Amino acid sequence: MKVQRKTLSLAEKLYLPAIFKGLKITLRHMFKKKATMQYPEEHWVVPEGYRGAPYLVRDQHGRTKCVSCQLCEFVCPPKAIKITPPGPQVNPNVGNVEKEPKEFEIDMLRCIFCGYCQEVCPEEAIFLMQDYSLTGESRKEMVYDKEKLLALGGVHNDPIEKWKRKEMEAREQGVG
Repeated sequence: MKVQRKTLSLAEKLYLPAIFKGLKITLRHMFKKKATMQYPEEHWVVPEGYRGAPYLVRDQHGRTKCVSCQLCEFVCPPKAIKITPPGPQVNPNVGNVEKEPKEFEIDMLRCIFCGYCQEVCPEEAIFLMQDYSLTGESRKEMVYDKEKLLALGGVHNDPIEKWKRKEMEAREQGVG
C-alpha cells in the first residue's frame, strides 16, 4: 500500500515555519529571568533545618565540649567518625572534669550529613553548619581532624554552664 503525502508549499519547502518557531522559542527564553547563579560570588540561601557538615564547638572558656563518650561514633551509619579517647591520664589544666578526646576525625567523603551525631551528643559538642561546599584536592585533605573541626565550628555560648548547673542543683538539693 502506498502512503499518500500532501504536497509541501514553497514556505514549507524552505523550512521557514520551522525557523520562525525556533526563533520564537529563542526570543521567549532570552527575556526570561536568569536561573543561573554566579558561583562562588553568589551563594544559595539554605533553608531552615538544612543538615550540613558536622563540626565540633568550644564553650565560652575555650574548652572542647566533647568528652569522648563516643556516642556519635557508634551511631554514625557510614562510620565516618573516629574518636580516640584520652586514656587514664588526667589533664593538669582541667583535672578529671572533662575527658577531651586525644583524636577526633570525621571523614567528610564518607559522611552522609544525616545529623545523627548532633542528635545523640549529650554535651552539645557537635553542630551541623549550613555549608554545602566542601572541597579538597586529595582524600587525605577531606579527613578533618580535631583542630580543623574546632576551628570551623567556633564557640557555642551556653546560657548556663554545665558545671555551674551541677553546682546549682547540688545547692538546691541541700537547701530543699
